[in-house]
Amino acid sequence: MLYFDNAASAKPCEEAIAALSKVLTSNYANPSALHKGGIEAEKIITDSRENLLSRLSGFGKKGSLIFTSGATESNSLALLNSVKSRKGNRIVTTATEHPSVSRAVDKLAQEGFEVVRLSPKDGGGRFEEYIIENVDDNTVMVSVTSVCGETGFLTDVDFLYREIKRRFPDCLFHTDGAQGFLKTNINGDLISLSAHKIGGVAGVGGLFINEGVRVTPQMFGGEQQKGVRPGTEPTALIAAFSAATDSYCGEINLHFKELNERLRRGLENLPNIKINSRDGVYNILNFSCGVKSEIMLHFLAEKNIYVSSGSACARGKKSQILPAFGIGGQDIDSALRVSFGRQNTFDEVAVFLETLEEGIKRFRR
Repeated sequence: MLYFDNAASAKPCEEAIAALSKVLTSNYANPSALHKGGIEAEKIITDSRENLLSRLSGFGKKGSLIFTSGATESNSLALLNSVKSRKGNRIVTTATEHPSVSRAVDKLAQEGFEVVRLSPKDGGGRFEEYIIENVDDNTVMVSVTSVCGETGFLTDVDFLYREIKRRFPDCLFHTDGAQGFLKTNINGDLISLSAHKIGGVAGVGGLFINEGVRVTPQMFGGEQQKGVRPGTEPTALIAAFSAATDSYCGEINLHFKELNERLRRGLENLPNIKINSRDGVYNILNFSCGVKSEIMLHFLAEKNIYVSSGSACARGKKSQILPAFGIGGQDIDSALRVSFGRQNTFDEVAVFLETLEEGIKRFRR
């Protein structure tokens, strides 16, 4: 099997699996329990939280980290539970957001918030400045993803956060950091994270909450995590998340760069391929192949090669994000996304290119 769908869910790394196994077999007590087992489990969570906090650019321990079930929950918690008690009625976001952000913003629009969605194709090559130009004194929140999950497009949210807070200090800044964490500098008052995008295990994520920012609960129960996200914490998943973070290093991003360059060179040698990714991270490459995505996906799957046509959460629906980059028509219908993981190799890229060429010759008319 050749797996090139790591932006949907990356293969768990060995370190994460080892940490998961250790907790499941020896530290499985409820971390809220007052006996020794519970105290040891709570320490694992505390150490993991401090480790993850230290990775968030420039923050250290100035804020808190709430563990969630993943970035979707974190995004809903950040967007729906932080703005309603604050002054302002305008929300500035982008047309390149994950559905967990865009649909949460839709909900706020239904409740009377003014929503402004901005597209990179309208930014004139200066997307960050374009976003800032649309922020005003009535803006209660800016929510911008650090990395677009479909194309890998990179937005400098560190610059955005600092500049917007300088001009509008009361405006909240949220970023969906699921695809950008450890691949680029991310910053914000609220930052959503996901373990299974970096080699952790699916089922756990986090929401960084900056000092002084209030987020109200969206469900109720015990007093775990200061009551913001009650419920028994999944100690094993959290330990695996922290272990995956520890094992992620600069060499991994360099490996992605080399794989990306190899794939781009190969695609350029195939007829009528259009590369849709630009100004992005190296682990994601989106291109249009001239054959309907569904047909090509099935053909590749028959050869045990797994790619995608966009976000897994879109469930195969036509991309709502590619038009934000000025991509339309057949280029959307034939778009494929290759996303690399730590395990992928140059030989695998070569096999993919050979198989893709075979599919193009068979199906392109």
